[in-house]
Amino acid sequence: MLTATIYFNAITKDYSRTLSATAAEPAVTRETNYFLANIGKVQSAKDLIHNSKLYTYVMKAFGLSDMMNAKGLISKVLEGGVSSSKSLANTLNDPRYKALATAFNFAADGTNTTSSMALQQTTVSNYIEQTLETNVGQQNPGTQMALYFQCMAPNITSAYNILGDKTLLKVVQTALGLPVSMSQVNIDIQAKMITGQLKIADLQNPVKLQKFIERFTATYDSTNTSAAPTTPLTPLFDTSNTVGISSNLLLSLANLKLGGP
Repeated sequence: MLTATIYFNAITKDYSRTLSATAAEPAVTRETNYFLANIGKVQSAKDLIHNSKLYTYVMKAFGLSDMMNAKGLISKVLEGGVSSSKSLANTLNDPRYKALATAFNFAADGTNTTSSMALQQTTVSNYIEQTLETNVGQQNPGTQMALYFQCMAPNITSAYNILGDKTLLKVVQTALGLPVSMSQVNIDIQAKMITGQLKIADLQNPVKLQKFIERFTATYDSTNTSAAPTTPLTPLFDTSNTVGISSNLLLSLANLKLGGP
């Protein structure tokens, strides 16, 4: 039985290998093959939303699976871009929307948006990370939250970003010992409660971020002693199934990393 702390450290010790094993899963390979083969045909936010397979892939990649049915909202986020401080992506105070609109910036790049190798690489990488988080969450929710926080930390610029994301908020409340009942008070007061104990800029420092996550997992473990994986870690790190990756996918991923032909 592994604690969230031990499980998180085991996964991140050789994170690239863990991600490679996740990328090799047959379902991930199949969905990624489809994404890479078809995303370049998308020329607008409307095109993306109307292709259910691509839309599902992208929404999962940016941690927005829970908003899958909010197509009207997502359409406005994609069409509004991020250049204006008044754009929907910038006013929602949820880093997931800004990350999505930044990558799929139809407002700035128009029909050329999805031909970007950077966009394709970012989306595929995000999708693999999200899949890993989901797999881990089936064994230990605390570890899943720690991985999610680590992934989202670069996009956190204010306490309001944390307040706008229930998972980020849960991690911060747990690590800092803040009460769940804080959600009942004015949001500005909530923000001050967070910044009074956490310097947001520290989350951009890898060393300080690691210490904060360790603080979270330790606190989580102390209050969730029974929350540990009941199956071995081997499947997460076993890369023997990499033969399941198609040659087309390997070539596509290689091109993405090298900047394309």
